Amino acid sequence: MRRIHPIEAESYRILRELVDLSHLGPLGRALAERVIHASADTGYAESLSLDEAALERGLAALREGAPVVSDVWMVAAGITARESVCRVSDPRAREWAESLGITRSAAGFRVAAGEAGPGAVWVVGNAPTALFELLGLGVEPALVVGLPVGFVGAAESKEALLRSGLPATANRGPKGGSAVAAAAVNALIYYEEG
Repeated sequence: MRRIHPIEAESYRILRELVDLSHLGPLGRALAERVIHASADTGYAESLSLDEAALERGLAALREGAPVVSDVWMVAAGITARESVCRVSDPRAREWAESLGITRSAAGFRVAAGEAGPGAVWVVGNAPTALFELLGLGVEPALVVGLPVGFVGAAESKEALLRSGLPATANRGPKGGSAVAAAAVNALIYYEEG
């Protein structure tokens, strides 16, 4: 069982006074709380798209040991209780990025797609290009956490994810980032029922 520091407990107490998440299911509420806690941005209460069935599928996959695939090392480093597959630095990703004219994050997802297999949890916190790439790869994820940040392609990639029919959680708009994406996955990893 995870030990919660008193500062974290106090932070969640304050957060719950600031925003009402009672309309969400238990996994959606846990994820929204952790994202808001990680970012100190209560706006996520309104911008997150949380599908309880998709989150349940992601939770089940994580509990069964499914691979977690991250777009960048900062996301992987933030997922504290699981090792994450991140191929952004893989020589194949570098070669594909150069030869295909795509970002290394997108190329890293191409590499990872051949390794992770169906049922992985895919996490994007930095690169909208990786999320767009993932949508074109034909993977069968247990869950996609799509929270890239930025003014170029971030909002559009998340909208494309939400329209894709894949089991996913994302937010609307340009906000996101590595810490937020890692927090979303950690919410599922640390989720305790009851």
